[in-house]
Amino acid sequence: MWKARAFYNARKRIGAELAREAGVDADVIIPVPDSGVPAALGYATEAGIPFELGIIRNHYVGRTFIEPTDQIRHLGVKLKHNANRAHIQGKRVILVDDSIVRGTTSTKIVEMVRAAGAKEVHMRIASPPTTYSCFYGVDTPRRDKLLASQMDVEAMTKFIGADSLAFVSIDGMYRAMNHPEGRDSDNPGFCDACFTGDYPIPLTDFTDGTSDDRVSVLAE
Repeated sequence: MWKARAFYNARKRIGAELAREAGVDADVIIPVPDSGVPAALGYATEAGIPFELGIIRNHYVGRTFIEPTDQIRHLGVKLKHNANRAHIQGKRVILVDDSIVRGTTSTKIVEMVRAAGAKEVHMRIASPPTTYSCFYGVDTPRRDKLLASQMDVEAMTKFIGADSLAFVSIDGMYRAMNHPEGRDSDNPGFCDACFTGDYPIPLTDFTDGTSDDRVSVLAE
């Protein structure tokens, strides 16, 4: 139980750090449920903007980013989330989520919130961009399917249809994890390979030894 509380509080601190780094004028903070809720609470408290459950999640639909085809992922997002129009219509909305992987969910969520009458839609992500595949148990796709590995933030903003998009910085994430000086590149203390490409265990199946080649070959 203490670990659950610790992770919950860490996510709230990341949300607060995100608000300090990438604040924007808005009327309401809305989490992308359920993983975005703690960070959205932290963001709302730090920014002094009301928090509302403007998106309702169907808990009988699983994780959409791991589905094998775009068609299934798009259908999954439609089945999984519904807009609560009363908290969205006519408002400048900040959506807070924990990550962007392929971008499927973010695109559909932004589209749904606009359809519910939002004046503006700003997306804030409580992690740095996921630019590298994980080989340690997290079910991420091959690197060329990761949106952040193919586009910069400006291009990603246009792709998902938001008015603005920002990620917490790698140092901001570490500050939220009680590393006040940010990330120590010599001794990070956590595995952050999916953000930095700094794999803590050497990857053996590679061509010329560069991170990009190791990732592209292993992710086949």
